[in-house]
Amino acid sequence: ARPQPKEPYMKRVVIFGYGAVGREAAALMSARGDDVLVAQRSAPRNNPLKLAFTACDLTDSASVAKACAGRDVAICAAGFPYDSTVWERDWPKAMNALLTGCASSGARFVFADNLYMLGPQTKPLTEDMPLTSYGRKPRLRSAITRLWQEAHTAGRVKAVAVRAADFYGPDVPTSVLSAYGVEKLVAGKAAQVPYSPDHPHDFTYVPDFARALVTLADAPDDAYGQAWNVPNAPTRSLRELLTTAASIASVKPKIQVLPGWLIPILALFQPILGEIKEMAFQTDRPYRVDASKYQKRFGGATTPFETGLAETVAYYQAAKRVS
Repeated sequence: ARPQPKEPYMKRVVIFGYGAVGREAAALMSARGDDVLVAQRSAPRNNPLKLAFTACDLTDSASVAKACAGRDVAICAAGFPYDSTVWERDWPKAMNALLTGCASSGARFVFADNLYMLGPQTKPLTEDMPLTSYGRKPRLRSAITRLWQEAHTAGRVKAVAVRAADFYGPDVPTSVLSAYGVEKLVAGKAAQVPYSPDHPHDFTYVPDFARALVTLADAPDDAYGQAWNVPNAPTRSLRELLTTAASIASVKPKIQVLPGWLIPILALFQPILGEIKEMAFQTDRPYRVDASKYQKRFGGATTPFETGLAETVAYYQAAKRVS
């Protein structure tokens, strides 16, 4: 049989941020033939797919507009340092720059978001819960949510948010489950947990998050102008997950829960610990995410924890051998 000509790419995509989520989304879209451009301050150190790159300052409108030019879809998978002052300074600039860039190019805007803007809750989190005014980081996430919602309502941009719970997976350096948990266990140390590990808590596997982003990038226009919660594997506690990871790694399930009085001291050396204080509402009670809206519309299976944790363990085992 004669070889079939390769089909042209499906979409011209710019992905802002090439961290754990951006890498997964870029790989999925590149594999199916999309033209993927990575935009961030510096070129990725690990770019096995040889994706196109453009230097971009997310807080600069001209820089973002240049990256958006000629693109059908813009996915923001970028993050700023976990610092309330930095977030308050940079996220509004970044969101306005992204919306302006998409408006000028006609690109649809897909925002890889979290669930902070819903604030303290006692019920499973749904997309229709009101935006909170609680705390610095949650209040900031509410503010930038209003920016993309208003831009969509005004007809400037077709915008959508894809919201994930705390995520985990291979090479996720900010993840309590991955970096503070699995990586420590693989090294033969105790997992370090800055809060009670015994409440039921939802976690999002990074490849599942990336698939949801691609799903919304492909979705019809009526899916835009709203938020969608990413489906997760059935809820477990952090202790259960760390115990499962330890079993996969064939190590003892040692877990060190940091006492409350110690965290302010450790925060002098690890500032991120000081930043989690206002987020205690995510960890001092059951934390469940209702993704039924997404599942009814788009379906799709979630990755079982046994699979996701095995991949995460394998990554840190390989990294340990290299080091």
